[in-house]
Amino acid sequence: MEIDTDIRDFIISHFLVDGERALADETSLLDEGIIDSTGVLELVSFLEEHFAIEVKDEELIPENLDSVSRLVGFVEKKLSPAESSVRTTS
Repeated sequence: MEIDTDIRDFIISHFLVDGERALADETSLLDEGIIDSTGVLELVSFLEEHFAIEVKDEELIPENLDSVSRLVGFVEKKLSPAESSVRTTS
């Protein structure tokens, strides 16, 4: 699974009208108007289904979702063993 390729392909096919447009890793998806609030929800749905992760409400912040590179880092973190382990407190 190529996380960056999968995310980039999804964004290009769903949000860029002219498929010719290049999408740099650091391009702000929000500042450039590539996605809006509805687009964020669609993107999160894709991430949850495609990568089998859960995105919590408090994780819906630009630091996690505003560029391809931030999305890749976020997904990699969610897929890490430490993140997926269940923690219990007594």
